[in-house]
Amino acid sequence: MFDTFLKAKNTIKGFVQKVHSPHPALNDSLEGDIQAFLIDEDQLHTYDDLTKVNPVTPTTVLKCLQARYSVKVFYTNAGCTLVALNPFQPFPDLYSLDVMKEYHCAPQPQEFKPHIFIVAEEAYRNVQGQLEPVNQSLVVSGESGAGKTWTSRCLMKYYATVAASSSVLKSQDTVERIERRVLDSNPIMEAFGNACTLRNNNSSRFGKYIQLQLDRCQLLVGASVQTYLLEKTRVACQLANERNFHIFYQMMKGATDEQRKEWKMPCGQHFVWLPNSEKTLEEDCFLETVAAMVHLGINAERQRQIFKILAGILQLGNLNFSSSTDESQPCNLDEQAAELLCVPAEELQMCFRVRTLKAGKQSVLKPCSQAECSMRRDCLAKAIYAQLFEWLVTFINNSICAGTSTWCNFIGVLDVYGFECFQINNLEQLCINYANEKLQQHFVAHYLRAQQEEYVSEGLEWSFVKYKDNQSCLDLLERSPVGVFSLLNEESRLNRASDPKTFRVRLEKELGDNANISWDKFSKEPHFTVAHYAGKVNYQMEGMVEKNKDPVPPELINLLQKSDSPLLHQIFTDSETENPTTKGLSKVTVVSKFKNSLESLMKILHSTTPHYTRCIKPNPDCNPMSFKKEEVIMQLEACGIVETIHISAAGFPIRALWSFFGVLTCVAVVSQLDLLEDQRKKILSQCAFSIQCCWQRYQRRRCHARQQSATLIQAGKPLMPWPALLKSLAEAELDDAKDFVRADDAPALDPVIRERGLVQLSSIQEPVTVRGWPMGLALASAPSITMSMTATGFQKMMSVMASLSLPSTRGGYKVEPNQYSQGLASIRAQPKVRAHAHKFC
Repeated sequence: MFDTFLKAKNTIKGFVQKVHSPHPALNDSLEGDIQAFLIDEDQLHTYDDLTKVNPVTPTTVLKCLQARYSVKVFYTNAGCTLVALNPFQPFPDLYSLDVMKEYHCAPQPQEFKPHIFIVAEEAYRNVQGQLEPVNQSLVVSGESGAGKTWTSRCLMKYYATVAASSSVLKSQDTVERIERRVLDSNPIMEAFGNACTLRNNNSSRFGKYIQLQLDRCQLLVGASVQTYLLEKTRVACQLANERNFHIFYQMMKGATDEQRKEWKMPCGQHFVWLPNSEKTLEEDCFLETVAAMVHLGINAERQRQIFKILAGILQLGNLNFSSSTDESQPCNLDEQAAELLCVPAEELQMCFRVRTLKAGKQSVLKPCSQAECSMRRDCLAKAIYAQLFEWLVTFINNSICAGTSTWCNFIGVLDVYGFECFQINNLEQLCINYANEKLQQHFVAHYLRAQQEEYVSEGLEWSFVKYKDNQSCLDLLERSPVGVFSLLNEESRLNRASDPKTFRVRLEKELGDNANISWDKFSKEPHFTVAHYAGKVNYQMEGMVEKNKDPVPPELINLLQKSDSPLLHQIFTDSETENPTTKGLSKVTVVSKFKNSLESLMKILHSTTPHYTRCIKPNPDCNPMSFKKEEVIMQLEACGIVETIHISAAGFPIRALWSFFGVLTCVAVVSQLDLLEDQRKKILSQCAFSIQCCWQRYQRRRCHARQQSATLIQAGKPLMPWPALLKSLAEAELDDAKDFVRADDAPALDPVIRERGLVQLSSIQEPVTVRGWPMGLALASAPSITMSMTATGFQKMMSVMASLSLPSTRGGYKVEPNQYSQGLASIRAQPKVRAHAHKFC
């Protein structure tokens, strides 16, 4: 076996050198190998694990994924990663309850076809096995529109199904309540946090990490949700051909006439902040959102308050401010917005058109320009929506979270916004792409780098596989004190008006020698370009500093704290208590807050066992079953799929403990796993055969011993003569029922029966109950006479059926086995063949 291992090791060594050698002759040979591999394209769809592809190149991997996609196979293993291609159309049978149970109950789910349920089941069994670290994280990554949200839904449904059902003594109502509440948190958060973008009809505009809490029996007892960076600017600003958050469109399309009247939202009314409302999406399901609110415990009155606040936000978007050159002219404010927000219209108008400046201990009122009025209105709308979203998340957590003493382990599902690159990118896209950079670095550190370093530490001859290490890009963004975020925070904390050109000059001065950032000097709009792991993105600097400041005029906050709406009053009073306003340089910015929350998430991920799922977007237009090679190859190269396959295929993914000369040694096994598995099956088969032989021998010996015992007993016991035995048995049976029916209770007999006394059953017109008895006795309904019956042919068969208790109706009479239900008369059926003595033993 040791010689075999050495041969396998040399084989792998040669393979690694073959793939990565820069020698020209080897490159020619590799091209030939690629062409030879792609000749038999009819079999490419059978490669359910890309580590089986030989050679591993972007071309061969792409061809295999395309072939599998064409036959509607959307999951493929790639080493430690599951690749999921988005079909952009529903396949319900792929995620049915039966499929869940099949993967959950399988002894070896890995032997099944690749599926997201295999990843889920592996994580669940790790918790059951208490493998360190016990807590698990399912990291679902990919660009916008790749299917991350759908995958997260499937994972939550899987755990709510397999981990909530139990045979232990537990209230079924409690189990169903937990399962329903965990699942009902999804439609609410998607309604308030997702929107239709240029690349995805149901794009998550926030990140979330859902912890599914398990007790000591690995049963689902609760969950908690942690959110990251809601894109609240979407409330007041939507790009061309994009939409606002789903909840606004759900209200417009699903409200009743009474609700429309209460929300001051008549049919046909146009809202500036509700573009593309004529577009109908699957997510425009108002009733589903309301039902989920009910299941989570949001009562009707609280729902009413929520929807009035949302309607008030839409009314704010329709406010028109004066375009006069006189900046002190008051704005034209509609009182509907103030009424829906339950605040005085005059005070709301004053907050929009006048701002308060502090000079020492005195306050000075200064009229606002038209642009300032619009800015303050937008700030109010974004602040209200963000606080309402946070309140919903807190309410959901209070509804579904279990007590700390109830759960001991968790499985986390991470669903974050995908990598984004639009024509106009600002602070939101910078933070989103920074989050994706952190997740990519987690993958690189956990697998691509750590796996190869482990091979070297084991003393294996290893040629390192090159991969894209994005640490330099992360240093550019997060390094302190000289990094993009540090400089942006410093600019935001200065007590002066922001100037994008000044900020650009500062970036060029401090970061000009960094290869991951560049500028187009001929561009009219100030911007900078960052070379991310997934490609270069241009970020517009106009308004970036103001967004990072996230200013909310204190006058607006004070007004909302005095609102007559109980919900508005609560959320803004609580937020003021939890996050008191700070002064000077210690003010928290959007970037610093997001960076801190992301660092907290990464600590959780590093403390758990990760499972990676890479969602791939097959085409940019989200068309069903359309595969664009250029689109897919960019994503494969960006996330390092090809390098992952290289390391998994050329490395040693299977380890076993072998004993050499009495020393227990951990060595790597490859090219040998199939041989070991075959040997294991042979041994198991031999063991099963031996057990079967022993059991059959035991049964035969036991039967033989019983037969011998019966023979000995019968030989020593005198037997009663056969006729006497038959007579005694028949009399014993008849004695039990001889007085069961009295003569005066007997039904009247047919005249034919009275006259003839002996008839065939088939000749009787009326139904006659016939009963079969043991020892061949038959009884018929004839209480006043003794009637003999000859049972032949069909009647004999029916008697047998009656003895076997088989109900039947045929020819006008009914067969019943119970001898006590009606009057009885007996006819003895004499045996024609003498029975052997041993049959009575």
